[in-house]
This record gives sequence, structure tokens and C-alpha cells, in this order.
Amino acid sequence: MSVKLEVITPEGILDCTKAEEFRQMVDEMLEAGVETILIDLKDITFIDSSGLGTLVVILKKVRGMDRKFCLCSVNDQVRMLFELTSMDRVFEVYEDQSAFEKAVLGT
Repeated sequence: MSVKLEVITPEGILDCTKAEEFRQMVDEMLEAGVETILIDLKDITFIDSSGLGTLVVILKKVRGMDRKFCLCSVNDQVRMLFELTSMDRVFEVYEDQSAFEKAVLGT
């Protein structure tokens, strides 16, 4: 069985200016039938509260559709933000794409 997977690799700062565009991208993927979305944060330097809020909104929407939403490659700033807000317990976070593939796709 093949899983419909999309990987998004945003860059720079995930804040209110990028949040809406990001949410629309995910909505389009969900409409197209994507079952698993992996957000690779390796090129993200900073996430502010609106960026974090967007990730939570997306997570709720994806889970509500009984699909999978994961994150990988978080830097120290993002990891600290997740730990301070307890989001590290909410999101499925993997070390990198290959760790995600091993755990989720069994490759």
C-alpha cells in the first residue's frame, strides 16, 4: 500500500506573513487527497506565535480528517519553543526525513 505523502520545506521565518500562504498550501494538498504531510523545518530559522498557531490549526484540521501531520529537522530555537509551549508532546517530531521515513513509511 502506498501512502500519499507530501513534504513541505518552508524557508526563513514562519510568521504571520507566511502563515496564510502555508495554510492554503496544506488545504490544497488535503483537497488533492494527500494522506500524510511532513513539514521539514531544516530551512526555518525562527517560528513566532502566529507561525506556531498556524501549525496547530493545520494539525487539528489534518487529524480531523483522519490523516497524518508530522514535523522534522527542527532547530534549537524551534525545539525550545515547542518545549516551552508543550507542543513537543502534541506534534510528531522526527530528527530528519530519513528518521520519519523509517518510522512512518517503514523504509
